[in-house]
Amino acid sequence: MFDAVRNNKRIVQVFLALITLPFAFFGVESYMRNDGSGGDVATIGDIKITQQQFQQTLREQQERLRTQLGGQFDPKMLDNPEARKAVLDDLINQRLLLVEASKKHMFAGDNAVRQAIGAIDAFKVDGKFSVERYEAALRGQGMSPAGFEAQLRQDLTLQQLAGAIGQSGVVSRTVADRLLALQTEKREVMEYRLNLDTYLGKIKLADDAAKKFYDENAKQFELPEQAKAEYVVLSMDAIASQLAVTDAEIKAWYDGHKDRFQVPEERRASHILIASEKLGKDKAKAKAEEVLAEIRKNPAAFADLAKKNSDDPGSASKGGDLGFFGRGAMVKSFEDATMSLKEGEISGVVESDFGFHIIKLTGIHAAKEKPLAEVRGEIESELKKSAGSRKFAEAAEAFSNIVYEQPDSLKPVAEKFKLTVKTSDWLGRQANPANGVLGNEKLMAALFSDDSVKNRRNTEAVEIAANTLVAARLVDYKAKALQPFDGVKANIENLLRSKEAQALAAKDGEARLEALKKGDDKLTWGTAKLVSRMDARQLAPAAGQTIFRMDTSKLPSYAGVELPGSGYALYKLSKVQPGEQLNEATRQGMLKQLGNLVAKEDVQLYLAALRSRYKVEVNQAALEAKEK
Repeated sequence: MFDAVRNNKRIVQVFLALITLPFAFFGVESYMRNDGSGGDVATIGDIKITQQQFQQTLREQQERLRTQLGGQFDPKMLDNPEARKAVLDDLINQRLLLVEASKKHMFAGDNAVRQAIGAIDAFKVDGKFSVERYEAALRGQGMSPAGFEAQLRQDLTLQQLAGAIGQSGVVSRTVADRLLALQTEKREVMEYRLNLDTYLGKIKLADDAAKKFYDENAKQFELPEQAKAEYVVLSMDAIASQLAVTDAEIKAWYDGHKDRFQVPEERRASHILIASEKLGKDKAKAKAEEVLAEIRKNPAAFADLAKKNSDDPGSASKGGDLGFFGRGAMVKSFEDATMSLKEGEISGVVESDFGFHIIKLTGIHAAKEKPLAEVRGEIESELKKSAGSRKFAEAAEAFSNIVYEQPDSLKPVAEKFKLTVKTSDWLGRQANPANGVLGNEKLMAALFSDDSVKNRRNTEAVEIAANTLVAARLVDYKAKALQPFDGVKANIENLLRSKEAQALAAKDGEARLEALKKGDDKLTWGTAKLVSRMDARQLAPAAGQTIFRMDTSKLPSYAGVELPGSGYALYKLSKVQPGEQLNEATRQGMLKQLGNLVAKEDVQLYLAALRSRYKVEVNQAALEAKEK
């Protein structure tokens, strides 16, 4: 795995360890500001969680869900007591861990912060950290480098503590073996279905049943208000695209930034790795010396010897070939040896953290400078973007003023900035990311406001993203309306019949189950199925837990499961047998999952202990209060 030399560098290991800890932290910077108004939502000793901090965290969590769920996101997900309490519990846990970390003098240093930032792909260009990309990404999130680094430092500190706790747990071999045995245990079951269709013919609805349901559940049959809108988008990119850059400007910029267009030397090498951990250091070195002696006798056999002897599966099958790489891609001892070789030359035995290497240099790409013709487009784009950034602030102010001062049309602002007035499809009041630039909550609130609906005036210019403004104007509107009863009557009747049939199936199924338990088994069961906790695909989703909770002390054993919308199912458990032995990779993967669960439980127990040690008080009224 000498790709391991490239991929398992310490910085990556540290970062991966951080992001896989069993506790999630977010919004750390926000809870360091104690300038909220209104009653505090909670206190931990002398530390307060203000209403402002709580509402900010709710908004942050809402944005995460919006990003993850897209069009399926519903703002009401967090508008309930359970969700609000969960968010508050997270904040309380953060404070408790901060206090403990401070007492234990835990602190993430500058080097740890730099390493974590340098490992984030979003801040890289061509695989290397870019200050420009870093600052641009933070601007897009409305953050400064100082604020982001302060937040990250505290996250790393908290994760040090949580990680130390989570890594302290040990799962005994006996417990682990028993749990794995339960996962692989196989149960032979047979199924008897009481399908819904069997009972539908027995249902006779009252004449007024559908109308009564319609009247009592009117909100279910409301068509939401909808609108069509015209809109214009002013962005920094749009401004930049309208700018012109001269050849002289491009040449001057190129001459002033030639260091940026230097392509460093790259070298191609093949290697044979004799891993230390496989043989032990002394034996590995001795074997490497033996292989090197064979190569000295017959250098042309290098590739064959690599295939036969190398412990790096990523390159052994390719005769040890690692491709081209530059400085910084390999561990230092390997890099130094490679860079000292001439093309075609073979090194001596080189030691690294992975073991002992024999290296053959197979190619050199000399350092060179990219010509202006090759990078002209890149420079032109950057100059336009830079100029567009300077002009955007001025344009944004004029854009906002025009849509406000000429509220009856978007044409004036479109003509001023050479923009296109676009028309949307029908939109709902609820912001939907699938609607692109119109998927912004603030913009939708403005578009569906009373003033917009009644007077058809332009909305204000709304910043929907960094350096992007949108103004819209309602052009067609459908108010909320109740669907006519005649149009939904058939659907309601089908729903009511299905509900009553489901109840009949469940009642019949439970009666049959009682008879089975008394020994009256006259059912024609389906084909026997062999299922396990790891593979229960042959079972109805609702049946899995029930099957694996069935009593196995006396067989056959019986159970019943209601299948909403489908009827009822009876199950007969006739045999239990041990599962097949797991292969080592699967076993280790499952043990790792088990370890993660234990680690998470350890963190939760530690947090519970902290709550009993510090005085935690929750202001229920403030918790339930909605943001003004």
